[in-house]
Amino acid sequence: MGLRRVPTESLAPRLDRLYSDYNHAYVVSDPIWMVRRFTRADDQEIVAFCAAALAFGRVQSVLNSIEGLLQVMGPHPAAYTRSFDPAREARRFDHLVHRWTRGADLAALVWLLHQMLARAGSIEGFFAEGHDEAAEDVGAGLESFSARALALDQAAVYGRRRPRPGVAYFFSRPSSGGACKRLNLFLRWMVRRDEVDLGVWTRVRPSQLVVPLDTHVIRVGRCLRLTRYRSPGWRMAADITRALRVLDPEDPVKYDFALCHLGMMGACGYGTKQRASQCPLKGSCYPGVRS
Repeated sequence: MGLRRVPTESLAPRLDRLYSDYNHAYVVSDPIWMVRRFTRADDQEIVAFCAAALAFGRVQSVLNSIEGLLQVMGPHPAAYTRSFDPAREARRFDHLVHRWTRGADLAALVWLLHQMLARAGSIEGFFAEGHDEAAEDVGAGLESFSARALALDQAAVYGRRRPRPGVAYFFSRPSSGGACKRLNLFLRWMVRRDEVDLGVWTRVRPSQLVVPLDTHVIRVGRCLRLTRYRSPGWRMAADITRALRVLDPEDPVKYDFALCHLGMMGACGYGTKQRASQCPLKGSCYPGVRS
């Protein structure tokens, strides 16, 4: 582990200014804008889960894969999911491929979402069954959510032999050590409300969210010394979130969108020869070149 410095009061206004700069619709390319095409909360929830599930790899590839899935689901994704019949619909996904994810895995995902809606009325209802509203963060809730999701029927799509990782790739757990980036991204979209995030859920508080840890947030987080950890995973995600909670106890993950896209645009100089020359947070960071 490295050294994490406690965020100072001087960092808060700079991050708040960065947040304000990015808190605008369509300011940068991002899957969230595909979710915002839909106006009904139930459609937004379904599309958001599917979009977050596919949010790995190059941005354009992610957007193309989400678009392909939406074409199969049609203009009313929630209604499609509620009426989904694997025997009738699963083969319609066969042409979809996103890196190692195949059409059958996406059909299995929709089938699991169908079962969640049938049981709890919404993904939020299903998540809330295992979430403690008094908990510090969503870690235990995510653990329960993924375990219960993967206990639902998969045989209707896969038959007796489940592929690996298959649909399980969409339901990571903190206990595995992974950062659960895509699930935390989905929760950010659902729980927070601003010009980017939708805020359609009411049973999880923004203060409980954990930052969706990707390579860009790792880079910026280390540059700002928001974490003591060197290896990515749940511990690093929780550590960065605790540091951001010092700056905004009620809404620490509000900074995620801006920090992620700051890294995507190459402005963060952590570990590069450019150092902080292009960074709007210059003076608050430690962009030393790694040996």
